[in-house]
Amino acid sequence: MSLFIITVAIIAISVFLMSFNIIFRKNGKFPDSEIGHNKEMRKLGLMCAKSEEKILWRKRDQKESCASCCCSCED
Repeated sequence: MSLFIITVAIIAISVFLMSFNIIFRKNGKFPDSEIGHNKEMRKLGLMCAKSEEKILWRKRDQKESCASCCCSCED
């Protein structure tokens, strides 16, 4: 039983220490690390993989739809 109490105490202390910065901050939020919502990453021109893939598929679809017409579409 004493081992269980010691284990629970160690886990509780660990959780408190890991969340200390979040608990005692003014806004109490996690830092925003998602690429789509981070201003600095957008300034560098980085985007999430899903957004980049959508853009590439859109470009591919435009090329395919233009391939059937009589004009010659170029990049």
